[in-house]
Amino acid sequence: MSDTVFHNALIVPVDGVRDWFEGWLSVDEKGIITGIGSGTAPTGAANYRDLGGALVGPGFVSAHSHIFTGGMRGTAACSPLYDWVSTMGRMMVGAEADTLYWLTLSGALDHISNGITSVYNFAQSRVVSVFDYETSTLRAERVHSPEFITRQIDGMADAGIRFVTSVRLDDEQLPEADAFDAFGVAMAHLDTVDPRLTLGGSVYGAVQWSSAAVTAEREHEMMTRYGVTNQAHFVETAEQLDIQQNKFDWYDQSGCLGTDFAFGHFVHPTSRMVERVVETGSSVVWQPMSNGRLGSGICDTPTLLKRGVRVGMGVDDQSCTDLSDPFQNMRTGLYLQRALHSDASIISPLDMLTLHTIGSARAIGVDDRVGSLEVGKYADFLVVDPTNPHLGPIWDPVATYVLACGLRNLAEVVIGGTTAWCRDQEQPLRTEADEQATARMIAAGAVSGFTPVR
Repeated sequence: MSDTVFHNALIVPVDGVRDWFEGWLSVDEKGIITGIGSGTAPTGAANYRDLGGALVGPGFVSAHSHIFTGGMRGTAACSPLYDWVSTMGRMMVGAEADTLYWLTLSGALDHISNGITSVYNFAQSRVVSVFDYETSTLRAERVHSPEFITRQIDGMADAGIRFVTSVRLDDEQLPEADAFDAFGVAMAHLDTVDPRLTLGGSVYGAVQWSSAAVTAEREHEMMTRYGVTNQAHFVETAEQLDIQQNKFDWYDQSGCLGTDFAFGHFVHPTSRMVERVVETGSSVVWQPMSNGRLGSGICDTPTLLKRGVRVGMGVDDQSCTDLSDPFQNMRTGLYLQRALHSDASIISPLDMLTLHTIGSARAIGVDDRVGSLEVGKYADFLVVDPTNPHLGPIWDPVATYVLACGLRNLAEVVIGGTTAWCRDQEQPLRTEADEQATARMIAAGAVSGFTPVR
C-alpha cells in the first residue's frame, strides 16, 4: 500500500466521471495518487489522515498569472489596460534581479495560500517597457540581463508551486540574437529546478505589442526549437481594437496556431478569429476578474465551449485582479455570464470548477499531471471545511463548493501529498518574502505616498 491514505472526505474529483463521492485517496512517497475510491479506506497503509468529512477538490490551476505583481495591489485602480501596463512598467524601472526574486516568491506563496497549486506564469520581461499609444507597441525603458528572468524561476521553485515559465522575446527592443539567446538561457535554467515542480517552458506571446509579422515568426521558431507552448495576450481590451484584430493573421500565417497555442483573454475576437481557433485546436484562457477590473469586457466563454474550444481560467495579475482568489474568480465569471445572457443555466457550478482545474490544465498542456484527482497524477488537492465558518446542510456538494465556499473555508493546501499551507500554521517564509519584496520596491523608488502593512 501507499504511504499515506487521506480518508473521511467528501471528494470532488473533477475527473469527468463522478461529480462527488464520500471516500478516500492514497498517495505514495513520490507524491503521486495511487488510489481513490468511495466508502471505507483500505487497510495496510503506513499513515492515515482523517479529514473529518471536509470537501476535497483538486488544487486550482491558474492558466494565466503574472506572479511578480504580488506586491502591487491597487495599482492604477481606475485605469484601462494600456494605462495600467505603463504604470506597472514605471514601477519596475528601478527593480533589480533580486527584487524580482522576492516579488516572485511572495506572489507564488500567495497563490498557494489561496488554493492554486499549479500556475502558468508570465515572467516579468528583462525589458521593462511602457505602452506607446502612437505606435501601439512597447517602448523600452530599461534592459536587464537574463538573470532578471532566471531569478524569477528560482522564486517559483523556492515557493514549492508547480509552474510553467513563459518568457517574452522582446525582439523589437533587442537584437534578434540577443533575444533568442536570452530565451535559451531561461529554458536551460528550468533544468536546474526540481522536475516535479517545473511543468515546462513557454513563449510569452507579444504580437499584440509588436509592429511587424516577424515577431510571430520568431515566436514560432522558439516554439519549434525548444518544444514549448505559446500563450499570447490578444484582443483583451477595446482600446485600439482594429489594430489588435488586424494582427491576428500574423499568428495564423506564422504556423503558431495549434494545440500548443493559447490566446489569453480573447475578449473581442471576430467571428473569423473564433473559426480559426476552432479549426486549429488552439486554446483560450479567460480572466473574468481582471477583465472586469480593467473594464476590458466579457469573453463569450459559453460560445467557445459550445464550439469545442479548450478553455481555462487564470487569476492574472495580483495588481489588476488584486486577489489571487480562484473561488472569487469562478463566481465572478459565472455571475457575469448568467447576467449577460439573462440565463441562469448557461454555465453551471461544475462547469466553472472544471474550467479552473482540469480545463486550465488542458488549455496549457499539463493535464497529464495536474488538474484533477485521478490515479497517476500529482496529489495536489485542497481541504475545504464547510463548517468553519458553518455553511449549514450541504444539499449539493459541487454547488456548495463553488457558490458558497471560499478562502475563509480553506483549511489546507496539499502539494504532492505534503502540506504546503495550513491556516493553523505560521508561514515564516511568506512573512520574509513579503517584507523583502516591500523593502526592495521602496528602495527601487517604485512607490511613494503609501502606508505599508505592518
